[in-house]
Formats: sequence, structure tokens, C-alpha cells
Amino acid sequence: MSISNEALQKLLREVETQAIAAQQQISLVRTQQASKQREMRMAQLTRTELSALPPDTNIFEGVGKMFVPVPSPLAVDGGDCLGQNRLPERLIGWLIDAHDRFVALPLSDMKGKLDSRIKDMESDVEGLGKRLHYLEVSQKNSKDQIDRMLQGGGASAS
Repeated sequence: MSISNEALQKLLREVETQAIAAQQQISLVRTQQASKQREMRMAQLTRTELSALPPDTNIFEGVGKMFVPVPSPLAVDGGDCLGQNRLPERLIGWLIDAHDRFVALPLSDMKGKLDSRIKDMESDVEGLGKRLHYLEVSQKNSKDQIDRMLQGGGASAS
């Protein structure tokens, strides 16, 4: 049983569309995988650096967009700051608000958080690797099917 030319062209377009979609997904997954691996390396480096610190060290974890150290030697009475060591009240309020954007943690807690993040990222990278393999096989199968359709005139496509 042979397939008509019109049906063969329609089938060819569908398979080409699948191959293009698979290629786009492959590109996206590779980008995601590289990003996760980069993030994982940064977490591992941070964990390595923290291992060099004494165990009783408090470290700071960001909980917002920024943190600003409050300059302690400056007077905080809200006077004019031109030519004097005084901060305006508006700036003092901002510094106090900024102070709440980071938190001190024991070293062991931070190491535990980093270990957990690294483990999660490893499983994410593994999952992305499996998805990448599936997409690559899917793309290869689509290309092979297109080649068979073009060489055999559609006899093996049914």
C-alpha cells in the first residue's frame, strides 16, 4: 500500500516540526543544565571556603536585596551632615531598614543548607540529563524517519 504524495508531504511536515521542536527543547535543556551546574559549583566553592573557618564563627546570609553596615563612629542625632559627622534621620531610618535584610547564622546551619542545595541541584542536573537524552533520541528518530521517507518514497512510513 502506497501513500499519496499529499499525505506524504503532510507527514513529512509533521515529522520536521517534531524535529525542530526537539532541537529547540535540547537547546533550552542544555542552557538550564549549564546554569544548574554553575550554581552547584558556586555552592560547592562556598562550602569549601566555609570549611576553613573556625566552627564557632557566625556568618551572614542575605534575606533581601542588600545589606548595609551601619557606620558606628558617626553620631546619630539627626543633625545636619554637612561638615559634621552626623547622619540625617531619613538616612538613619534607611540604614535601620537595611540592617534587617540579613541574618546571622551558625556555621553548621549554613553548611547544612549548602549541602541540601547541592544535593537538590545534583538531582536537578541528573533529571535534566535524562530529559536531554530523551530529546536527543527523539530528534534522531525524527531525522531518521525523514531520511527513510525521502529515500523510500513513503513505502516504509506506514
